Amino acid sequence: MTEVETEQPPNGDAVPEITHPASHGTGWLGLALGALGVVYGDIGTSPLYALQTVFSIDHGAVKPTPGDVYGVISLVFWSVTVVVSIKYVVFILRADNDGEGGVMALAALVRRALGANGRWTAALMALGVFGASLFYGDSVITPAISVLSAIEGLQVASPGLANAVLPLGIAILAILFAVQRWGTHRVGRLFGPVMVLWFLILAILGLPQIARHPGILKALSPTYVFTFIADHPYTAFIAMGAVVLAITGAEALYADMGHFGRPPIRRAWFAVVFPSLMLNYLGQGALILNRPSATTNPFYLMVPGWARIPMVALATMATVIASQAVISGAFSVSRQAVRLGFLPHLNVRHTSTVESGQIYVPAVNWLLFGGVLVLMVSFRSSARLATAYGVAVTGTLIITTLLFLVVARTLWKWAIWKILLAGVGFGGLELTYFSANLTKVLHGGWLPLLIAGSVFTVMMTWQRGREIVTLRRVALEGPLTDFVEKVNEHSIMRVPGTAVFPHPTKETTPLALRANVQHNGVLHEHVVIVSAQSENVPHVAPSEQLSIDNLHYADDGIVHVTVRYGFQDEQNLPDALRRVRSMDDDSELDIDPDQATYFLSRIMIQRGDGPGMSTWRKRIFIGLAHNAANPADYFGLPLDRTVIMGSHVDL
Repeated sequence: MTEVETEQPPNGDAVPEITHPASHGTGWLGLALGALGVVYGDIGTSPLYALQTVFSIDHGAVKPTPGDVYGVISLVFWSVTVVVSIKYVVFILRADNDGEGGVMALAALVRRALGANGRWTAALMALGVFGASLFYGDSVITPAISVLSAIEGLQVASPGLANAVLPLGIAILAILFAVQRWGTHRVGRLFGPVMVLWFLILAILGLPQIARHPGILKALSPTYVFTFIADHPYTAFIAMGAVVLAITGAEALYADMGHFGRPPIRRAWFAVVFPSLMLNYLGQGALILNRPSATTNPFYLMVPGWARIPMVALATMATVIASQAVISGAFSVSRQAVRLGFLPHLNVRHTSTVESGQIYVPAVNWLLFGGVLVLMVSFRSSARLATAYGVAVTGTLIITTLLFLVVARTLWKWAIWKILLAGVGFGGLELTYFSANLTKVLHGGWLPLLIAGSVFTVMMTWQRGREIVTLRRVALEGPLTDFVEKVNEHSIMRVPGTAVFPHPTKETTPLALRANVQHNGVLHEHVVIVSAQSENVPHVAPSEQLSIDNLHYADDGIVHVTVRYGFQDEQNLPDALRRVRSMDDDSELDIDPDQATYFLSRIMIQRGDGPGMSTWRKRIFIGLAHNAANPADYFGLPLDRTVIMGSHVDL
């Protein structure tokens, strides 16, 4: 038997959209600089391993011949152009949910468009949850492959250092995960300038190679893609499974939109990132044409011998930044999942006093680190890790496209021909990538799928378990209106002070409140029932957050307060009550939240024979409930003034 809090906020109806704070304050140039450091860290480090992987797949099936090189470079160019520049930067960034992006935010936007109920809504929400689950698989692989690919430059500079690559990579990532508890807002100031230097170096490395072999520019023509496919259909197909590495990190463009806003991300892409990446890929292609043996590591072989060690240092810094972006993204996705009801309460620590998005989630941090360590020790090189990369990325791309098309049709009222054109153009290309990566499943691609499947099972189990527990809890609590009516009809002893009862709804009576009256026969002078509702938008305007209901009796000292939060907002109930007190002159709300006593209702869950869930899923749910964070911490309640009272239900 274990326990689960009943104060899990339910999903409410959508509220009017507001402008996200990221769109104000700092000028677009500063935001664009920040975007370079956070948004583009992952895709910006892809040149380290993308082409190297293409020419190493299937024991060198792709040859360093002009036809194959032109075909591969053309595939890279048009993949980045279609998927990143057109799909994400032009179209997907328009699908913002109150200024926020990411697959979970997009799924919430779909639910708002279709309504909270219905089979299609449930199916599309489940699809969004699976997309978020795939992101966790990506979050485990990205730090490992990025850092290893950077440090492997030591082997090019000095072959004798090959044995130092893995231990050094583990040490760097151990430090990175260890410092998460202190936050990244100070280090983050360095991210932008470092990545500006990184992209500048990418372009500088490519230009001399292009000058030596200007014919590589012919690869910009899409005809070389079709020629490559026509000449080597199977080789081109499996090559696409590696070419997709050039667009890994595209989802970050959308996921991090709330931090920087749409215009800075677009400007940074077209002004700096896109041209720098293409110059570098063209330069690597030119080098391979001049030196076929360069396929072993075309990126570092473009670097002059004297600069390789400094380049390893810069590349390591860039890949650490890329890893940091993924880790921070995993924290944000986890918090969004909690707010939307797909994960139990997690301990979330805010590491900045001015930026609410700077958070640290210990459980997620150390689970990711454990996964990264297992990967690095098991695969031992970026080339082997590349076989596991791609399945999660392409799966997320397809899910994002499907959800986007629903939004385009239901909210933007796109014509059917536009939907079909976008579906075939984007979805067809991404399905090809996904199919090509399925060939990797038996060679490591099973790993991100296993991670995603596990996370998806956990999320859907928690969501279903909450539904069952809520239904059975309601039967125990009884209607709140009946309780208030009985209190006013019968003489109940009132004691001085304020009692605050966090409770998910105003339809039923908090168990702690009912128990206090039934067992102790007393009621506090002021009783405030507070319901925290998590909306399907990232942020709720302060003017829309609070609503007060005196429950039909204006002078009985019992009042209900509803506090609406976006899934990116911090839920702090004492702060909300302070704002209630300042905005309402009603004597019923003349309370001091710092002197109030907070009563939490906790439900003890024990496994029973009831229908609705299989036995193994019940065990998962009970285990999650047992390890859920203390709701007093989650709602910002003072521990020395919090009382927990409970009951139990059979699951």
